[in-house]
Amino acid sequence: MRLDQWLWCVRVYKSRSIAVEAIRAGHVRIGDAEPKPAREVHPGELVSARAGDRVRILKALGAPRSRVAAKDVPQYAEDLTPPPVPALPPGLGEPQLLRRPRGAGRPTKRERRQIDGFLGG
Repeated sequence: MRLDQWLWCVRVYKSRSIAVEAIRAGHVRIGDAEPKPAREVHPGELVSARAGDRVRILKALGAPRSRVAAKDVPQYAEDLTPPPVPALPPGLGEPQLLRRPRGAGRPTKRERRQIDGFLGG
């Protein structure tokens, strides 16, 4: 089965034309190679496809006759995509000492000395 058809059949992309555009743009790889849309997909090959902001890694298990229901996709493609890394809550990754509340204005002379002492200045 053609790569663009396979990507559409296993529901990576919503349409074949979107799959073709993604392949031509270099968002799809088989192993380490950038394929063409008409390249045949064989069982056992690893296909990585960027869809939106995620990169999905799929192992081809077979070729369906046409687009399959979402519950039947595991028969034709094994999803090897690692789980997404949870994002940090806002402000957790920033140093708290150097943050000032919004609207607090400029640091006073005393606060400035404390900041300089902490930073080693």
